[in-house]
Amino acid sequence: MATKAKEKTKNTWEIKDRRYYLANNQSPLTMTLASKHSGMHPMMYFDEELGYERELRYATNQVSPFVDEQKGPVTLAHIMFRQGVLMVPKNKQNLQKLLSLYHPQRGITFKEQDEVANAVNELDNIQIEIEALNLANTLDVDHAEAILRTELGSVVSKMSTKELKRDLMLLAKSNPPLFISLAHDENVELRSFGIKAAEAGIIKLSSDQKTFAWAANGKKLMTVPFDEHPYSALASWFKTDEGMLVYKSIEKKFS
Repeated sequence: MATKAKEKTKNTWEIKDRRYYLANNQSPLTMTLASKHSGMHPMMYFDEELGYERELRYATNQVSPFVDEQKGPVTLAHIMFRQGVLMVPKNKQNLQKLLSLYHPQRGITFKEQDEVANAVNELDNIQIEIEALNLANTLDVDHAEAILRTELGSVVSKMSTKELKRDLMLLAKSNPPLFISLAHDENVELRSFGIKAAEAGIIKLSSDQKTFAWAANGKKLMTVPFDEHPYSALASWFKTDEGMLVYKSIEKKFS
């Protein structure tokens, strides 16, 4: 690891401003990172080339973050993240190298912002959004209603065609992966059918969401498998021989 760090320093290290952020989307008002070695917060780095561990320390008046390379009196300083972010200007190379190459908490407590990776992620997100919007634009009204019903419930019954298209586009834009998944889900229209049947009072879901029954006589239709969404389970059940007969019976009641 030491060799790789040295190769990065020698061959690819770029003099620039750098931004670091706390892992797991943490953003406390302030968070102080260990800046010198102690029993509670070890700050040691194993140098494979030299064959031993080297103590690390952030000193503002030193060029190197390694204690054995620091000379004379040292001026110690805190390493503090504010609201989950730490900006380190290019003139503080010792701090940048400590954080980017040697600090034992790098990649665990904090990470360096990678502009190239961010650009790739942003491009991927834009392309997925375009794909979702294009897909939303091609769907017919019935399919659009089926998708929105799974997300919005009975309110879609009162929507005009324009309102359905608008909300479909908004869903595609706000959550492209979810929208694409719903659009390609072969059960989405069956789920919508089941929800409509419940809204129309043809079937009913028990209060504990464990069984579906005919609303008219309370006769049980199916039991929802453990840990499954009721209407997803109902959609799958509609594909069985028994479920298909119930589906056709409900369909006639809608006619």
